[in-house]
Amino acid sequence: MFAPSVVQYFIYLLCRNTKIMTRIFFLLIALFLFSNEINAQDTYKVTADQLRVRASSDPKSKVIANISQNKTLTVLDASNAKFYKIKLKKGEGWVSKDFVQKISAPTPQPSTAQPAPATQSSTTAASADVIYRVTTDNLRVRQKADPKSKVIGYLPESENVAVIDSADASYFKIKVTNGEGWVSKEFLVRVTPVKAAVQKPAVSVEVPSIDKDYSNIIFFVIVALVMGTILYFIFKYSNQNKILIGISAIIVVSGTFVSDSETQYKTFDFNTNDSVIVKDTYTDSTFTAKYVIEGDMIKLYDQQNMILLLIRDENTLVGEGFTRGIFMKK
Repeated sequence: MFAPSVVQYFIYLLCRNTKIMTRIFFLLIALFLFSNEINAQDTYKVTADQLRVRASSDPKSKVIANISQNKTLTVLDASNAKFYKIKLKKGEGWVSKDFVQKISAPTPQPSTAQPAPATQSSTTAASADVIYRVTTDNLRVRQKADPKSKVIGYLPESENVAVIDSADASYFKIKVTNGEGWVSKEFLVRVTPVKAAVQKPAVSVEVPSIDKDYSNIIFFVIVALVMGTILYFIFKYSNQNKILIGISAIIVVSGTFVSDSETQYKTFDFNTNDSVIVKDTYTDSTFTAKYVIEGDMIKLYDQQNMILLLIRDENTLVGEGFTRGIFMKK
């Protein structure tokens, strides 16, 4: 507990000087992020055949190392949406979150526990999707397994695709946004799918009582109380800040966005809260897809495929993959 005189003096400083309030607010945010970064140093396992380690969190940055399947990694930073920062023998690097799996702490098992049946694990493996990764840029997707058939799309380098037929000697049949297509086997490499953990039957085991450490909970409660106090005074004495905070928390995408680039998807018409009408130039057709907004990224879902659009501002979207290009609002 703080002495009454200390609390009164702290409140007096907050009311007198807005700069002090701002500095304390950002200092507490920095402490919170630092605490998260420390807790992120967990151990993970590689699920891909060869996992690329890049120099930065940019997917086009230099590859500085490769890690084999089932090798363990120490994660230093998990705050990025797509990449983990990991520890190497000589320095640090960045790997995709799609190809690593967190290793859970071992749970005590009694000596009488029976192993899971072999048929259960084989069924799980059989139901997993066969995923491949593109090794070249602008890989042509054809209508048939014929090098002279019509090109219906292009795949960027490092894109993951689901293979549904591998019987042909030279081509794989894959899933695409509007159905199916064929690509050359020469430019795909297999990625081992992540297997779901097999649930074991619960067993009643006597576990000795362990004293719990509540220091982290107490720390976060104190930080929350202090931040709540600061926010209270900011909202109370800064009317303009109230309006700005309220506006900045809302991201709305509406209207029609068009690209001048040679891309498969030419227009995106956001006419409702959760669906968009997409113009496909390769098939000369339109389709409606559901979408969600996560941060500054729009995700469109259609036939188990995903289209990504980055929100640069209210009049500009940037596409990736099949949608590569800049889309301007009409």
